[in-house]
Amino acid sequence: MSRQSSDLPIENLLRDLKPQVLGIVVRRFADFAAAEDAVQEALVDAAMQWPRQGVPANPQAWLTQVACRRMTDHIRSESARRRRENEVALESSYVSAPADFEASAEDDTLILLFMCCHPALTRASAIALTLQAVGGLATAEIAHAFLVPEATMAQRISRAKQAIRNSGIPFRLPTKEEREQRLRAVLQVLYLIFNEGYTSSVGSELLRGDLSSEAIRLAQILHNLQPGNPEVAGLLSLMLLTDARRLARTNPGGDLIPLAQQDRGLWDRKQIAEGIALISEALPKGAVGPYQLQAAIAALHDEATRAEDTDWPQIVALYDLLKRMSDNPMVALNHAIASAMVHGPEKGLELLDAIKGDSRLTGSHRLDAVRAHLLELAGDRQAATNHYRAAAIKAGNLSERNYLLTRAAQLSSDQ
Repeated sequence: MSRQSSDLPIENLLRDLKPQVLGIVVRRFADFAAAEDAVQEALVDAAMQWPRQGVPANPQAWLTQVACRRMTDHIRSESARRRRENEVALESSYVSAPADFEASAEDDTLILLFMCCHPALTRASAIALTLQAVGGLATAEIAHAFLVPEATMAQRISRAKQAIRNSGIPFRLPTKEEREQRLRAVLQVLYLIFNEGYTSSVGSELLRGDLSSEAIRLAQILHNLQPGNPEVAGLLSLMLLTDARRLARTNPGGDLIPLAQQDRGLWDRKQIAEGIALISEALPKGAVGPYQLQAAIAALHDEATRAEDTDWPQIVALYDLLKRMSDNPMVALNHAIASAMVHGPEKGLELLDAIKGDSRLTGSHRLDAVRAHLLELAGDRQAATNHYRAAAIKAGNLSERNYLLTRAAQLSSDQ
């Protein structure tokens, strides 16, 4: 953990500790679903006892002990599974990690992350399960990240747990070769956790610093494990360069401030320098991946002293490359914005028309929000007002919703 336990509110402390404790219990008992239930019961016990009795000196050990006791009770209560009870008794000590992994980073959260990317699961299901177990994201937040309905995501996560149970493949620490195979999914999980922390999909606060900071911490551990991997470096660089703007993204009241209007004096220059150094070293190493391209785009934004100094032509060129690698509609939206800054808002609106039928954008506020911004740049205030209002209706985050409604009101009063 990045902060002392005593410095954290109990709710935040429990959220931080959950993936670490779950990783330990899963490694010990090799039963993900039962371990998750046991850890959840331990968290409930802590939430009830700690406010009255105080946080224990070693809260992780306390939670682990309670969760393991729950697991032992669960196993003993199933008389039909006595054979399995004997096996667990013989394996009651911790399953050791591969030597190279444990020596490099003793972090149960990262270990759990790799374990969740299980060979019995599709990549999408593995990512969804990991976002819940490691990232602590609610089903609604995960559904938002995948651009699918919440009910669909709930079924996907449930099926993922069932697939692990039915596969017969042990839920164990992956070997070095298996970690390489699962790396792409792990990177996407960290990326999605960071994004949810940087712009929360639901709730009243725009930022969830606990999530974005944890994603950065895990990405740093992963980079230490694989310093020569350019995409790992690219992802870490992207996170650092994006997170460097955090203090400037909201005013004291928590209201959203768009990039062009931010006080760049509040940007973390040390973090920007670190991110730029990472991406500058990674890009010449060989095949360029999507995280490296996104980091390069973030670096161009961060290097501009003023918004009007932004190198938009180069950003458009990078988005052109990124679009060829990714079928993500959010990439297409950002490409439309960048193109509008170079070729005018009409070009951006033309690009939006090409993706407006994408079913993955159904229910998302971002298409309406981007269209409103470009219509505003084009001088069509009434249409921009209408789309700002339409976007606000769909926005799940209160800070974003308030910003969109404010823009609509300002444009309406100017007419």
